[in-house]
Amino acid sequence: MNNQTTDLGEIHITPQAIASIAYQAVQRSYGVVGLASKNIADGLAHALVHDPTHGIDVEYKDKLINIDIYIIIEYGTRIKSVAASVANTVRYQVEKSLGLPVNEINVHVQGLRISNHG
Repeated sequence: MNNQTTDLGEIHITPQAIASIAYQAVQRSYGVVGLASKNIADGLAHALVHDPTHGIDVEYKDKLINIDIYIIIEYGTRIKSVAASVANTVRYQVEKSLGLPVNEINVHVQGLRISNHG
């Protein structure tokens, strides 16, 4: 957990809060169909719970924020471009919202999906 002290008191930021910010940024990213789990067991657990941070792992250690994002992208888009865009968008939104630098963002493409565009 991130703790900051101000003149008015302390501010505590949990990894779940950071993951929620990242989740919203990923959902708005071009070429992303959805988020995925690292493994099948996690996928089943998240499907039952409807976790809003599904597909995003945040590690906050020694004042370093590391984020792992597991996505499914649109078939036919440039995988490298979509992944880079997701990383840049998440970095920007998290840093803008928290005022803290992000150390590392790893984007894991877990699959491709063909959309039904008429």
